[in-house]
Amino acid sequence: MEKVILIKYGELSTKKDNINFFLSKLKQNLLYALKDLDVDITYDLGRMFIHTKNFDEVIDKVVNVFGIHEINICYIIDSIDVTCVSLEVINLLKNKDFKTFKVETKRSNKKIEDTSVNLSKKMGALILKNIPEKSVQVNNPDILVNVEYRKDNSLVYFDKIKGLGGYPVGTLGKGLLMLSGGIDSPVAGFLTIKRGVKLEAIYFESPPHTSMEAKEKVIKLARILAKYNGGVILHIINFTEIQEEIYKNIPHEYLITIMRRMMYRISAIIASRKNAKILVNGESIGQVASQTLTSMSAINEVVKIPVIRPLACFDKLDIIDIANKIKTYETSILPYEDCCTIFVPKHPVINPDKEKCLEYEKLINYEDMIYRAVKTHEVLKIEEKEENIYEDLL
Repeated sequence: MEKVILIKYGELSTKKDNINFFLSKLKQNLLYALKDLDVDITYDLGRMFIHTKNFDEVIDKVVNVFGIHEINICYIIDSIDVTCVSLEVINLLKNKDFKTFKVETKRSNKKIEDTSVNLSKKMGALILKNIPEKSVQVNNPDILVNVEYRKDNSLVYFDKIKGLGGYPVGTLGKGLLMLSGGIDSPVAGFLTIKRGVKLEAIYFESPPHTSMEAKEKVIKLARILAKYNGGVILHIINFTEIQEEIYKNIPHEYLITIMRRMMYRISAIIASRKNAKILVNGESIGQVASQTLTSMSAINEVVKIPVIRPLACFDKLDIIDIANKIKTYETSILPYEDCCTIFVPKHPVINPDKEKCLEYEKLINYEDMIYRAVKTHEVLKIEEKEENIYEDLL
């Protein structure tokens, strides 16, 4: 009998013709997450198995990998004989503290003629006979005995750990996350990663108006996302020249609108260079002046790349709840201003006119400034650990 970690796929099982691609990517992502541990991973279309001696350490990593519905400590028994499997189950149960139990059986091996219900009853009877003072409880038992009869062996497992679900990272291509230091954008990034999109991130700094602490805050947020994303490439844009020119030359009620249009233009250039198919941000409809439908439309028109807004219809309390669960909230509320919170006008326009945007943008030579910002931008490779590795800009 071998003790392993059993991975259940959940949503991946619906992929049919493409399932091998998804499972291969899931295995690759698991091997990356477990690269510092001694593991071997095998799988078939129904289940994936992690062979290891470091169970607790492996599970601590696996719970952060997308594409997994459920995680179980599992025992592989080299038999499909009901009595033989039952005896092994009884030996396992003798080391567990419980009063009530229930047996649930699945049989992918249809050569076993008995029904799953009857198989459960037979095993339950043997457990009652061999372990005194226990009883069957159909609803809310102390322990649930799961048994799967397969082609050549049987699987037995008890406690389950809920996985993150979603798709393996990288199965749905690459995106570029517009990562600010706020609450929303890290949550938007997390939800996008969950759908199988591998993310790089872009951050706009404006020294000396934004501080080094604000930059470190964003790096810390990127590091939290890195454990789900398999690392994060972070593009840091010096936005000072552009932001100061906007402030000096553009009517102040349009400052935020024009600033966001410039950020979108720069982000689209970086996305194109990195083969990212979408931009991702944390905008939520109506939350601030730049997130009214009219503002979104006026800002969005400067790029052709699709812009994904996972939080568009979330309210703030829902977003905060997720931020707390993924451990970004405490970092996001640190009081360091970013580009979107400095030079904020008292009365920003909430229904910007697109023609006025074009007219006002003629007042600044933004194309040259965008070129310089992109050419000189900083690139960091952020891992879950503390190391940051600088990479070439291209």
